[in-house]
Amino acid sequence: MIEQAYVQAGDKTTPTVKDIKARISTAVDATTGTALERLKCWLQMPGDSTFAKMLDSDCQVRAKRVGGLLSPGTGGLYEPSDLSVALGVPAKWTAVDTAVKADRAAYVNGSTGHVGGAQSKFNNERNIGFHVIVFLAVGKESDGRGYYLGFDPDTSATTESRAAWKALVTGETETKPQDFTAEKSLEVITSMMLGSAEGGFGPLVRKYYVDTTKAFPKIIRA
Repeated sequence: MIEQAYVQAGDKTTPTVKDIKARISTAVDATTGTALERLKCWLQMPGDSTFAKMLDSDCQVRAKRVGGLLSPGTGGLYEPSDLSVALGVPAKWTAVDTAVKADRAAYVNGSTGHVGGAQSKFNNERNIGFHVIVFLAVGKESDGRGYYLGFDPDTSATTESRAAWKALVTGETETKPQDFTAEKSLEVITSMMLGSAEGGFGPLVRKYYVDTTKAFPKIIRA
């Protein structure tokens, strides 16, 4: 699994954290449809709440959709060639760097256990299947270690994302899908993606420390 961490105050990325937050906010505000349609546009629902019937495996479709919405740069969403093929791996990541620096989200497809979160309900012992996320920026730690800033729509991905979802949606008395208002939908999406800290994000936007010299593990299909 790609090592992941949350954005900290003072982290510097290209584009900047401020610019990415503004881009997400603008795209979410512009999303059309009913409250539930907007929710499903951006988030992959967990299977342990009143939203279980909305659970889907459309990570590929969703990543292309939100990736496009988050790609104001010329050319739109960038889709690299197969990241599990060893030939030309460094060049593929150089191209991803170029794309995100030009305000294009990058479509990142990998095995479920490699690109997903540690607590994702889609993880399995045989690592069958794939998951898709989008990278939005590139950054570097003070020690020189590089990372990508990525958005994973899976609300079950991490301990923190599960806790945030429960606090926002289920709480003490579960919110029923039919009672979900437009205002509540916007609150949940923005909280999960943007969080409340000025210099950080919600639990679905994380840092990914990719080894750009090695190919991703092969995807095992059922």
